Amino acid sequence: MKKLLIAGMVLLVMGLNAFSQDPNFYIFLCFGQSNMEGAAKIEAQDTLVDSRFQVMEAVDCENLGREKGKWYTAVPPLCRCHTRLSPADYFGRTLVDNLPQHIRVGVINVSIGGCKIELFDKDNYQSYVSTAPGWMVPWIKEYDGNPYARLVEMAKIAQQDGVIKGILLHQGESNTNDTLWPQKVKLVYDNLLNDLNLRTADVPLLAGEVLNVDQGGKCASMNAIIATLPKTIPNSYVIPSSGCKGIPDGLHFSSEGYRVLGKRYGLKMLAIHGFQITRLDE
Repeated sequence: MKKLLIAGMVLLVMGLNAFSQDPNFYIFLCFGQSNMEGAAKIEAQDTLVDSRFQVMEAVDCENLGREKGKWYTAVPPLCRCHTRLSPADYFGRTLVDNLPQHIRVGVINVSIGGCKIELFDKDNYQSYVSTAPGWMVPWIKEYDGNPYARLVEMAKIAQQDGVIKGILLHQGESNTNDTLWPQKVKLVYDNLLNDLNLRTADVPLLAGEVLNVDQGGKCASMNAIIATLPKTIPNSYVIPSSGCKGIPDGLHFSSEGYRVLGKRYGLKMLAIHGFQITRLDE
């Protein structure tokens, strides 16, 4: 009788957990370096956000009134406490503008300005951290020294609430001309799928080009390497950055540039998942 009671309780808990996971809450993981972290000014128009678009905070942010591992309306910044506007902002907005009203969107953004893709190598990240420049170390420490592990930790919490539908990457400036970059990205992608029990067919990877040559991009040569990513990861897609306005440093996008780039990420994700575009402001 006692064993039956325990078994019944276990089934009840499992049922409650299954019920709490909303199949209409679409979650997307975002990672990369400064252009995914967010490097442009947050303007007034960026602070008006549909509550269907949510962000899970990956660090404690007293200044924002946010706690790690909890969902909030996705008012920027969407990465850490003092980051700025990023492609993730208008990616999410584009989705909620075009998805049915009963579908919500959530993003988790774990990014580090200036980092190489090696920082997200779960088995060898320590080697990179040990040689990271001093200015980067405090940012890495905000993720307890392991950004990849923090992304997985947050994603597992998020899976209790919704379903992971894709991954967004913007990284490459610090790996410019590294022909092994696609293989390094595949390693991170495969590890994420394995650690989160996801299937390749269900989770497309969208990788954005770095600042384009038409905007004076100093690392624009990397776009030729980024273009080869779909040959290494079949369910991956490249988001073009041509026409996305940059700033004079030749590395980062302007606020306007992020808005356009984020919309392009969003439109591609909608198309991949078979949704019709109903609203397009670009």
